[in-house]
Amino acid sequence: MAPSFDHLPDPEEDEYDEEELDISDLRERFEVQLEQGLDTFVVIDGLPEVNEDTKPKLIKFLLRKLDSVGQTKKDSIHMPIGPDGKSFKFAFVEYSSPAEAIAACKALDGVPLDKKHTLRVNKLTDIDRYGREGRIDENYTPPKIEEFTEKEHLRSWLADPAGRGRDQFVMYKDDRVQVFWNNEKDAPESIVDRQHWTESFVQWSPQGTFLTSMHQQGVQLWGGPSWTRQKRFAHPFVNLVDFSPGEKYLTTWSNRPISIGEEGHPALSVDDDGKNYVIWDIETGLPLRSFANLDLPSNSVDAEGNPVKRKIQWPAFKWSSDDKYVARLTQGSSISVYELPRMNLLDKTSIKIDGVMDFDWAPATPHREGVKNYEQLFCYWTPEIGSNPAKVGLMSIPSKEVVRTLNLFSVTDAKLHWQSDASYLCVKVDRHSKSKKSLATSLEIFRVKEKGVPVEVVDSIKDTVINFAWEPKGDRFVIITTAEVVAATAVPPKTSVSFFCPEKVKGNGVGNFKHIRTYDKKNSNAIYWSPKGRFVIVATVHSQQSFDMEFYDMDFEGEKPESDKDLTANLQLMNTADHYGVTDIDWDPTGRFVATSASIWKHTMENGYHLYDFKGEQLREEPVEKFKQWLWRPRPPTLLSKEEQKQIRKNLREYSKVFDQEDADRGASADLAVVEHRRRLLDEWLAWRANIEEDVQAEREDAGLPRDPLEPLKSKMASGDEGQAIEIEEIVEEIVEETEEIIS
Repeated sequence: MAPSFDHLPDPEEDEYDEEELDISDLRERFEVQLEQGLDTFVVIDGLPEVNEDTKPKLIKFLLRKLDSVGQTKKDSIHMPIGPDGKSFKFAFVEYSSPAEAIAACKALDGVPLDKKHTLRVNKLTDIDRYGREGRIDENYTPPKIEEFTEKEHLRSWLADPAGRGRDQFVMYKDDRVQVFWNNEKDAPESIVDRQHWTESFVQWSPQGTFLTSMHQQGVQLWGGPSWTRQKRFAHPFVNLVDFSPGEKYLTTWSNRPISIGEEGHPALSVDDDGKNYVIWDIETGLPLRSFANLDLPSNSVDAEGNPVKRKIQWPAFKWSSDDKYVARLTQGSSISVYELPRMNLLDKTSIKIDGVMDFDWAPATPHREGVKNYEQLFCYWTPEIGSNPAKVGLMSIPSKEVVRTLNLFSVTDAKLHWQSDASYLCVKVDRHSKSKKSLATSLEIFRVKEKGVPVEVVDSIKDTVINFAWEPKGDRFVIITTAEVVAATAVPPKTSVSFFCPEKVKGNGVGNFKHIRTYDKKNSNAIYWSPKGRFVIVATVHSQQSFDMEFYDMDFEGEKPESDKDLTANLQLMNTADHYGVTDIDWDPTGRFVATSASIWKHTMENGYHLYDFKGEQLREEPVEKFKQWLWRPRPPTLLSKEEQKQIRKNLREYSKVFDQEDADRGASADLAVVEHRRRLLDEWLAWRANIEEDVQAEREDAGLPRDPLEPLKSKMASGDEGQAIEIEEIVEEIVEETEEIIS
């Protein structure tokens, strides 16, 4: 029997509203998703213009970069060609997954394709999202150009308004930060004084352009004649900052990982969440990249047997001398070198060095003999691992070529010390005996600028070296040794101070390093060279028993001992001083003055500062309540050429006469000012006395008394005979005898 449809309603007769039909489930199931499948595509702009013949070569070259972040192929690259047979300088690229497309945008955007072209990579779906109708005005509106306002000169402080070439310093006490001009013996001249300028400490940038203040919200840089805020870097709960040598970049660190909330952050992004370090571009104020702390295992354990975390190494990111590279050590395994300003890993891989313990960049661009290509050097050392000896290496960047290595044996520890011009590298090696009960130190000195980088060994030191310091821009050094290294809590041991310099050789060469002199039975533990060389202070700091400071001259102009005739130094102790509780010693950038200070951060006894000249003569002593910090303002490198500097040194005696006369005139003017001040006080007193006398005369007239109190006597004397004598009676009482009787 055929089915009957009589029970179904006639659609033409049935009345219903189409809008009441619910087909949302069908729409959700069958509607075409326009963006589905497009999120694997990226758009690449900034390509060079090519034609059909050169297009395959460009695609092949482009694939090398595209394949570094994901999987793609030639057929997945569509590069449109215009009617004129030339490309439109962009291409569409399809990846195998949306994640690879996102990775390509992050990794390849802004990457230089060659010297003239830089890639700009965006997701294809972003074009519809940001370029949707109504979001972009079809009519071009020229941007509004703000009116030019002249900015303050950030180095105006180099032109001392007094014309004396004075230096500035900052002092932090209690909750106040003050900046002064140094006036030698006279009280310093205040420039700016602000309360609550910082929350923890202040810090100058390496060339003195900025003063850094620390806050819970981040770091602020101040400068200019009016000390206005120049830059702000919003790193929450920041603890430490470090500048690159050229003041182009800044590293900030917080022990608390960055937390980006739902409301976002004004400078940082979600990618920075959980990181501790941020590297910033100072010019733009933008973050370049962020990093997390490295949790390195420690050989020591706590009471519960858990490994103790190692203390943070600061700075964790070390800069090359020209600001082109920054590197980070992963102790025991590798060194990661990043190129600036993009902060991409050099050659996309870290430098693997098994067991590496420490490294340090050369503080200046090296100029090795026979090497014409640009390079930066860093040194590193590794301990003994199994049967392999300890090793010190010099590596050239960007080639990553190891230019020199040195094997060492029986090594307990090593410290790396670069000379300021990168002419020498001294590796202080502490070696243990076979029984490992005693230590001795040798100095391995790399002559970096000489061909083949020869190494000279100074092994005449019998004790352990606890401090080493090169002469800035020179080739002499000072060491402090002790026979036995004891714990920090014990009474400090007696130390010896030794001076070394090269011996004289013919020509411009530098001879072998020779011992000049040793001073025994000292308590010294710190060495402070003048930034200009020649003068050095050997001192005892952070001590509760001794506070000695000794001022030495390495080029004394007096008679030279016969034993030192063949040496390039004439050592002389100029002066000694002491500053109770001294915690810090700081040379001014010109090497003329030295400030010693006792900070409340270390102890609360007699806080304040002393000021000395380079000869060790005290100029001023200033007790300061709740004194915290003193820092001289650094100066940028000189703009004078080496020949101009040489000419100035040659004529220094002539210039000195002018300066001596200015000092004498200033002293005379100071004496004249004292005389003028005293004369002004005398004139004021005489004027006051004259006013009082006038008031007294007016009162006598009102009382009917003569103006002169002696006038009656004078009149009587004038009216008497000349020969008549005037008898004046005077009664004088005198005790002839005095007795004392006690009545019981």
